[in-house]
Amino acid sequence: MTRGFSIYLDLLRFGAAFVVLLSHFAYPRYSEGRWLWVRDLNLGSDAVIVFFVLSGLVIALVAERKRTGLRGFAFDRITRLVSVAFPALVIGFLLDRAGTWVARDAYSGWFHNPLPFWEHMLRGLTFSNEWGGMATRLGTNGPYWSLSYEAAFYGLFAVGFYMRGARRLALLALGAWVFGLNILLLMPAWLMGVWLYGRIASARLPEGKAALVLAVLPVLAYGCALGLDLPDRMQALTGPLDRAWNLRFSDEPIWNVLLSLMVVTHLTGMAGLLSERSLARSAPVAARLAGGSFSLYLLHYPVLQFLSSVLPGMEYPVLEDLIMLGAVLALCALFAQAFERPLALWRALAQHIWGKLEKAMLRQAIASD
Repeated sequence: MTRGFSIYLDLLRFGAAFVVLLSHFAYPRYSEGRWLWVRDLNLGSDAVIVFFVLSGLVIALVAERKRTGLRGFAFDRITRLVSVAFPALVIGFLLDRAGTWVARDAYSGWFHNPLPFWEHMLRGLTFSNEWGGMATRLGTNGPYWSLSYEAAFYGLFAVGFYMRGARRLALLALGAWVFGLNILLLMPAWLMGVWLYGRIASARLPEGKAALVLAVLPVLAYGCALGLDLPDRMQALTGPLDRAWNLRFSDEPIWNVLLSLMVVTHLTGMAGLLSERSLARSAPVAARLAGGSFSLYLLHYPVLQFLSSVLPGMEYPVLEDLIMLGAVLALCALFAQAFERPLALWRALAQHIWGKLEKAMLRQAIASD
């Protein structure tokens, strides 16, 4: 993977997170319908599919290059998720409770599911909030649903990558049963990212005009698909299944597969176009933005809901929108600085604590003998 392509992925990751923010800000309760076109085009849901493709690509790269085994893979993935998820869950819960106390009516709607703290944390930290038969919303944090999917994808990938034989088949079957149909319907998008990594690693990439066509054509095709209302047409085909099963965030499985193909095709072309020096000047900015994209994605909804509930309205709508978005971005950036960027520190702390626990358990075992 060239440096230029890596920089492009960083920019794309932040761009997708910002689109998700805009898709939620577009609700009339936040911006009085001024950004409703973002929701009409369903750009936020499409951005999550981009995330899934990028996630599959990155996880396949990490698993192939680091070669730390199943234990190392599990440690890296758990610490990556929990280091941001745990504080986001706590802060989101506190913001929801404070917002309800200040402006109860602002939290009276489908977008707020006031779970007790123990359930909020248990469902969030086990990432089981969208698994089969147990789906629930964690307070106002709607975007948290995708972490439940991500954790399931990581688990199934780890079984498939690190295990062999009957044990692998049995665990894959068990995982599919536990995670449920909704998770499995979106896994093709994630697996396409895994496939893309294999293509990049084998250096079988297009060059020149072929790469340019592959990079540009999917973008044009996506615009045409939105213009022709193709996502809604495809969603109608699976409407009976949705009504029977409640697909929730997986209610566009056909469109999501087609969109994933577009994303993978586009990224294949970009990988062929971008050299080591491509976008080099953008590297520091791209790395900075990408380093806070997870926090932006995961925390923006509770922050947005709280701020919209307590801040007074303004005479100039455009200024009001800019202040609101700027405040959300600033608070999420502070959160990222405290929790997302110091990942190495959190991992070192987790290793230290785990080492002490292992020694304590060993001493206990020796003493009991």
